[in-house]
Amino acid sequence: MSVCFDYTWNTQKRIGGDVGHATTGVLVLDTAGQVRFAAGLGSDTSVIDAVTSLWRRRATMPLKRMFALNELERPLTVATVSTAQGACFLLFLGEQGDELSEFIASVDFSDEILRHFVTNAYEAVTVVDREGTLRYISPIHERFFGLRHGAGTGRPVTEVIENTRLPEVAKSGKREIGQVQEMNGITRVVTRTPIFDRDQNCVGAIGQVMFKGPEAIEQLSVELARVRQELAFYQRELSGMRNRAYGLDQIVGDSDSVRRLKDDIVRVAPLDVPVLLVGESGTGKELVAHAIHLLSGRSDKPLVLVNAAAMPANLVESELFGYEGGAFTGADKKGRKGKFELADTGTLFLDEIGDMPLEMQVKLLRVLQDGTFERLGGDRPKRSDFRLISASNRNFDAMIKDSSFRLDLFYRISAVTLRLPPLRERLDDIPLLADKFLSDFATRHRMPKKSLKPDVIRHLQERPWPGNIRQLQHAIERAVIFSDNDYLSVENFEQSSVQSDLDPSGYPDLTRSSSLSRAGIRVAKEKVELDLIKQALAEHKGNKKRVAEVLGMSRSYLYKRLKELENH
Repeated sequence: MSVCFDYTWNTQKRIGGDVGHATTGVLVLDTAGQVRFAAGLGSDTSVIDAVTSLWRRRATMPLKRMFALNELERPLTVATVSTAQGACFLLFLGEQGDELSEFIASVDFSDEILRHFVTNAYEAVTVVDREGTLRYISPIHERFFGLRHGAGTGRPVTEVIENTRLPEVAKSGKREIGQVQEMNGITRVVTRTPIFDRDQNCVGAIGQVMFKGPEAIEQLSVELARVRQELAFYQRELSGMRNRAYGLDQIVGDSDSVRRLKDDIVRVAPLDVPVLLVGESGTGKELVAHAIHLLSGRSDKPLVLVNAAAMPANLVESELFGYEGGAFTGADKKGRKGKFELADTGTLFLDEIGDMPLEMQVKLLRVLQDGTFERLGGDRPKRSDFRLISASNRNFDAMIKDSSFRLDLFYRISAVTLRLPPLRERLDDIPLLADKFLSDFATRHRMPKKSLKPDVIRHLQERPWPGNIRQLQHAIERAVIFSDNDYLSVENFEQSSVQSDLDPSGYPDLTRSSSLSRAGIRVAKEKVELDLIKQALAEHKGNKKRVAEVLGMSRSYLYKRLKELENH
């Protein structure tokens, strides 16, 4: 008990005073639990009762060296020093926000955690103060250096541990992580961390061993390389799955023209050259662009889609080139990347490029020549490395003759030109296309798949399909919607595109006639389509991507129809 009493007498004046204002205290009990000395918080009756109760139950519930008294009005942190004559309890009232007190109060095995940090080989610490004096070294490290317990404490750390930099860290306040240090002829990888008080003054530093040696880091590097190889493998597998889901398999058909198109895609895709897709509306140019991208060396990079026809003329430049903050009224303060930047290392798909204004054709040509451009409002050149895929349903020969499309730009974008066949040239693919559209519609709307009666295919193959595959898809989906059976008959298709006079609302009047010009059919179809688009836009709150998915049309076609809707 002499150690406890020496401490209490030496600190009595400092700790004493009004218990209500004390933040520390001492309580000394003998083996019977009688109070031998109390000061500060230790004089509080409730504290004495709580500590005495714990002390008398020590046979069945051993006291920890550090614990919290949470049952009091003001939780206390308690440190215990026990001897054969009794015990000395050091009491601390933690301030609000005191992390150490909160830790001890919250974790009832806090002393075991602290013991772990001073005994475990990889968490054990060596502690120096601001002057580089060794204040603590864990027992496992003492054994490593051949020191008697406590023999190094109080000495300059440089006299105890060779090649240490703890004094420099304690002075500079800068952490050193993963440093190689040779000690006793053995190389270790260590970390050195400065310790700061609440006023952010560096008061010392601690050193810890991270790895037994560089060979452990080498093993970790080997393991990391293996994980990276596995990641690359799974990325390739995922890319292959995407190719199967959104690549050539999405181009449905087994006719000679489609087989040739697929062969051309496989041949062209790996070559980093511009590709121009030409064909009528609805022939699937966007699907072909996806297939080329996914079969190219840029498949793991972005495919950026731009519809030149749907882009407002006053926004074309900012959409393609991007802009700096404050470049124009309403511009984002942080600026915005344009399509060229977003497509860097990937593929840029310029749909309906034939509708691009002449002034933008000139600027696009400059970008394609050297890959450099500037954002609107910017003065620093930027560079983008992208592969260009363009598409159009326009007649380039006629546009070049009437000077609505630049010849030099045409040569730049048409290093390879792929022609997509219209549906009238691949009527043998209608059974496969019809089956796919029926499956997709059933999956999308979670309903049973309907089938076709045998004479339906012949009926579909006899129709002209000026809108190509997209028109066929819409016709099949409308027939499914208005069919009450599990199968589709010719009558379902005749009802969905009935040739009759138009009533004042613009819809076919089924009671007046059964014959209309093809122009009348087209007008009726377009009105139905526009009404469906307006309804879908309202249901999906203007989300054009979702609308295109629900209606089964490409986004470029949707943008085109929206532009027509604006002009009505």
